[in-house]
Order: sequence, then C-alpha cells, then structure tokens
Amino acid sequence: MISWIYDPEAWVALVTLTTLEIVLGIDNIVVLSILVGRLPTHRRQRARIIGLGLAMIMRLGLLLTLAWIMTLTATLFTVFSEAISGRDLILILGGLFLLVKSTTEIHGTFEEHRKTETTPKVSSYAGVLIQIALIDIIFSLDSVITAVGMAEHVPVMMLAIIIAVLFMMLAARSIGEFVDANPTVKMLALSFLVLIGVALIADGLDLHIPKGYIYFAMAFSVGVEMLNMRLRRHQDGSGS
Repeated sequence: MISWIYDPEAWVALVTLTTLEIVLGIDNIVVLSILVGRLPTHRRQRARIIGLGLAMIMRLGLLLTLAWIMTLTATLFTVFSEAISGRDLILILGGLFLLVKSTTEIHGTFEEHRKTETTPKVSSYAGVLIQIALIDIIFSLDSVITAVGMAEHVPVMMLAIIIAVLFMMLAARSIGEFVDANPTVKMLALSFLVLIGVALIADGLDLHIPKGYIYFAMAFSVGVEMLNMRLRRHQDGSGS
C-alpha cells in the first residue's frame, strides 16, 4: 500500500497529477462561486468548505470504484449511428444542466438589476451543496477514467485529489468574493459555464474539443476583463 513512497516515478506522478487536478479544478471554483453566491453572505464560506469536502469525497469514491467506472465506457444505445455510453450520457446531461443553470442565472442577474427594490432570490443551503456535489461528479468523471491506466498508483491519485481540493478550499473564498464584488466578472463566469456546458455535450457526442483551447479562451477573456476593470478604475479616478 505504501511501497510507492520509495518509487521516484510515483512522486513525479503525484506532482503531475496534483498540478493537473488544480488546473482542471478552475472550472469547479467558477461553478462554486456562482452557486454559493445565491446564499446569504454569512453562510457562503461554510458552504464552500462543505461543498468542496463533498466534492473530494465524491472523487475519492469514484476512484475506488474503478471497475464500475470502466463499464461506463460500454455502449448503451445508438442514436443516428452514434454510440452512446454511460459516460457520454452523464457528460451530455451534465452539459445540459450547466447550460440551463447558466442561462437561468444570467436571466436572473438582469431581472435583479431591473428590480433593484426587491430582495435577490436566495437558494436553499442543502440545494446548493447537492448541486456542487453532482456537478463535481460530472467534472471529475474523465480524470477518474484516466486514472484507470494508473491503477497501480491509486494511493498517489487519492493523495493528489486531497491536496488539490485543499488548495481549492484556500482559493475559493477570495475568488468567490472577487466574483461577487464585480458584476461583469460574474457575467463572464456565467459565460464560462455556457462554454463548459457546450464542451461537455460535444465530448459526450465524441466531438472532442481540446481543453487547451477552452482554457486559452477563458484566460484570454479574463485578461480582457482585467484590462476593462483597470480602464474603468482609471476613468472613475479621472472623473472624481
């Protein structure tokens, strides 16, 4: 069980997998920020920690059911000559959920701006936690399937997940508060959810969009938004 400690390749794998989990966890933090933003301010940090804790348990649980995970790649049915597996079905349904969730949130944001005299809609605490856990299953499915090829290093994978989630716990609050404090950034984050949802559906239909393209588009958009925020601060400073 702990023989990997003396294997240099296992340590290289640990660093690589941890870095990969953190990078791929960016979309998790974006979703987390949006969902938690619907809770009262004093309950958000606790929801972030509990939500990410649930996410970690879900990932570890998936990792320990590798044999069952592998069956998800078997064809369940065929639609227009396209074979649909359990994995594909989960990705498609998850992508549709993100599309519905993000467009609903965008619509709700416009409604709140139109009706500033009303109190913004607040989601239930349990509902937010359940959504966080379910979305994390969708996001982590591919990484867990990839782990099947590294079955001899399952403890390394588990440790990488734990380290990555702890890092996300530290970063989630600052990212969430930044998103809440900047409405345009929140709108950008919601557009990322649309992008991620489309990518999940495409992946479920075997139309693979390289993740590098998606992350480059997101990074470029964030860069442009940072320039816009700096320009707005400069204009506000000049006008005062």
